Amino acid sequence: MTSEIRDTLDHAIARSQGLDTLLRDLTDRAVGQVPGAVACSVTVRRADRLMTLAGSSGLPSGLDLRQYENGSGPCVDAAETESPRYAPDLATETRWPAYTEYALATGVRCVLALPLAVEGETGAALNFYGLEPDSLAEGREAARTFAERAADAVNEALRLERRQASAADVRTALLSRSVIDQAVGMLMARERIDAHRALERLRRASQHRNVKLRDLCGELVARASGGASHGRQ
Repeated sequence: MTSEIRDTLDHAIARSQGLDTLLRDLTDRAVGQVPGAVACSVTVRRADRLMTLAGSSGLPSGLDLRQYENGSGPCVDAAETESPRYAPDLATETRWPAYTEYALATGVRCVLALPLAVEGETGAALNFYGLEPDSLAEGREAARTFAERAADAVNEALRLERRQASAADVRTALLSRSVIDQAVGMLMARERIDAHRALERLRRASQHRNVKLRDLCGELVARASGGASHGRQ
């Protein structure tokens, strides 16, 4: 990998605010780093269907969408077979007739789709588009190198998001436990009952009202806090 490409991607990771931001940044930077590329997109399979997670500025949305609709095209093939697909001139291409007709209408003549090794996904690809026949030939090696590094960046971003989601789940659980404990304590003091009976009463009330126990307890605590505030005025 050239140091220029490495520095470009490291900068993208450093300034990223999440996976979506990272991918948008990567596709824009890929266009600047790969000779002949005028647009770039990232294809990933989610919920058993292919979708474009990000595309560079100026990318016609239908370029990828038409492939997904038809189940055929260089991006689809690269994602599903984990093998590169290069179409040097769509005007003479015969592998994806429905797609090539649309792509030519947008002005695209050359397509390079490279598989991405993304953890936890069954298919992903980095797609490059050119406006002249064989315009991506010179940039194929740079594109391959960029795709390898991009896969590392995407995987790191996905790992970070998973860790953040896990931490958020823990915080939510702790907050829920706290408000439930407060409501139990209030009920124990008011009704002069033990913690077990207080929790059972709250559970029955949440079922009767068809609301989550956490939300019911939050209402009780908020109501009590409001009453206490009025009492101090």
